[in-house]
Amino acid sequence: MENKFREQSKPEETAKPEKKPAKENKVIRSVASVVSGSFLSREAALKSFPFIFFMSFIAVGYIANGYYADDQVRKVNRLTNEIKELRTQYIVVKDSLVIKSKQTEVAKSLAKLQTGIVESVVPPKKILAVSSNLPPEGAK
Repeated sequence: MENKFREQSKPEETAKPEKKPAKENKVIRSVASVVSGSFLSREAALKSFPFIFFMSFIAVGYIANGYYADDQVRKVNRLTNEIKELRTQYIVVKDSLVIKSKQTEVAKSLAKLQTGIVESVVPPKKILAVSSNLPPEGAK
């Protein structure tokens, strides 16, 4: 009995190892068919062309939308910076106007221009006009 058992076990030891799994071969074949372009001639691929074109259109639209969004962000940043610059310029000009519109500054400017206009030293007086059509100021 021992001899028979040994004889039976020997063929198992000398058996050839299995080849690579069929999945790897299938993957290699699929990649090769895509690279060579032969997958396009299959009937299943021909039926799915509308879907492939639709997905391609969606992908192009998605990419274009990304570029458009980036452009809008850049535009908003540029306009924000421009607003900051204009606000700063507004504050500077307003401050300059406040200084130049003071009574003493106006008098100095007129003296430099020699227009003959001088600052009044007499305070202004209030003139009251009484009209027969209007009621007096104190009456209501």
